[in-house]
Amino acid sequence: MHFILAQNPAVGIPDNEIHYFDADDPVAHPDFLFVEKDRLDWFDARAGNADNLAWYASRFAPFQDAGAIGEDSTTYLLSESAPPRIKALLPEVKLIFLLRDPVKRAHSQYWHLMRTARLACSFEEALTRHSSIILGSTYVPALKRYLDLFGPDQVHIAVFEDFLKDQQGFVDTMTDYIGVPRMSLETAETWFNRTLYPRNPGLLRLANRVGSRIVRRRYRNHMGQRKSVGERVHNKIHYYWFQYVNPRLLTEPKSPPMRDDTADYLAQHLSARNAGLSDLLGRDLSLVWRGFEG
Repeated sequence: MHFILAQNPAVGIPDNEIHYFDADDPVAHPDFLFVEKDRLDWFDARAGNADNLAWYASRFAPFQDAGAIGEDSTTYLLSESAPPRIKALLPEVKLIFLLRDPVKRAHSQYWHLMRTARLACSFEEALTRHSSIILGSTYVPALKRYLDLFGPDQVHIAVFEDFLKDQQGFVDTMTDYIGVPRMSLETAETWFNRTLYPRNPGLLRLANRVGSRIVRRRYRNHMGQRKSVGERVHNKIHYYWFQYVNPRLLTEPKSPPMRDDTADYLAQHLSARNAGLSDLLGRDLSLVWRGFEG
């Protein structure tokens, strides 16, 4: 959706996720915090930090003439610290939350973490070690936080499977909501960042034991504030690993399938975590998401 809306001349969106409002959240972003000589180093996302606020504002500098500017940072829904910060800085903001089948979303996050070398374990092991995978698919309490703060007029909740059925109608609803001219998808690209997966998951897990050491330091400089020689050297190592080594292990167009018993577990557990979601959206989501009972 980011890629599609960015093709609208009236919309300005920075290329990458920014994560300004939750950069200090150890659940959403453990890779953004690090310890040196027993000292915790973290990004101060409070509005009173003028330098960091200026960094956030600078991300939108190229879009001064756009009718609407925005960002997409997927972890804002997961983070409990992000909503009040967004409200304090951008009280009139219009928010869009795009939900998908929570079981498939959890599996997708796992493979994202695997492709970026931040995990080196099976999906089942990841579920027991990395709470963000489950919390990221726990929609109801997170959505209620935003609805309570901003009200229904500023919160648009959409379902990804609706986009798959009617892309033009779905995008028209988005552009109408944010108040920009509609765009024709006949001349727009609608597929971006095609994902590849490992032919041999075990080999990728083995490689990630090395890659995780490289990627761990990369995310501590997400805001680009460290300019030392050591940081530049590390950036080059990161570039070569993910440009030449990592891609050799990612060759398949589809992810390895989830175990049926794992899918059954997640369907019942995430249904319980999302109890009331159908009522919140005013539709029976069991007709959309297989095994969902919320």
